[in-house]
Amino acid sequence: MKGYLSIRETSYKWGVSERRVNQYVTEGRIPGVERFGRSWAIPENAKKPEDPRRGNHLLKK
Repeated sequence: MKGYLSIRETSYKWGVSERRVNQYVTEGRIPGVERFGRSWAIPENAKKPEDPRRGNHLLKK
């Protein structure tokens, strides 16, 4: 589908596992995602969601 990537293609692009991309999708952390049958279509220009765990160590002193 033009303009969209699969879970697998997105995982390669972002350098994360397919499972992690699937979690982002089911948590609603990627805007513009479409469901086609049993597959997800992720917009090509979608940005990788930030990891909420990153940077927390900087706040604690």
